[in-house]
Amino acid sequence: MNVRIENSWKQCLQDEFDKPYFELLTDYVRREYGSQTVYPPARLIFNAFDLCPLDNVKVVILGQDPYHEPGQAEGLCFSVADGVHFPPSLQNIFKEISDEFGTPIPTSGSLRRWAQQGVLLLNATLTVRAHLAGSHQGVGWETFTDRVITEVNRHRKNVVYMLWGSYAQRKGVLIDKRDNLVLQSAHPSPLSAYRGFMGNGHFKKANEYLTAHGITPIQW
Repeated sequence: MNVRIENSWKQCLQDEFDKPYFELLTDYVRREYGSQTVYPPARLIFNAFDLCPLDNVKVVILGQDPYHEPGQAEGLCFSVADGVHFPPSLQNIFKEISDEFGTPIPTSGSLRRWAQQGVLLLNATLTVRAHLAGSHQGVGWETFTDRVITEVNRHRKNVVYMLWGSYAQRKGVLIDKRDNLVLQSAHPSPLSAYRGFMGNGHFKKANEYLTAHGITPIQW
């Protein structure tokens, strides 16, 4: 199957695109876009990959599924388009960064600037029906994104993985912890952020690890 995705990802994932489950997934997603309101816009489904080629990956942040309200999702986990009000989880992420580095809260909620520096902002499920969180879970996306994590683990070393909340942490079994840094804490959602996300120091720890391995740190 010919999937429109950045070339380095296409090369390592082509055999995944040719598997029967991915054809069924593609058919399902096409039907959903044809009959329902689905996010993100179809052209942005693989935005995380297009903005962060495999050879550039320094950090992986794993979300669950895209934002499901109008105008929010742009194919990058936790990120919203310019001009969109920050969702609560993103507010807490920015507050944590501000506390760690003493920097002001940004004016834009788009994390494209992170992706372009080598942060793979990966949702486990890449599409969602409007107003229905989790509505595209269990249709094949998780199998695909597990393969993505496996490929990053195979091809890249000294990567920082940020796994927030139990859902993301279950993906830790796919990561070689000897050659990478795995940071785990509570999820930044207001329901859990104050049980360990706030004050976790992950962004500073990530940059310290990257610098120690001769890798340019992220401008958070």
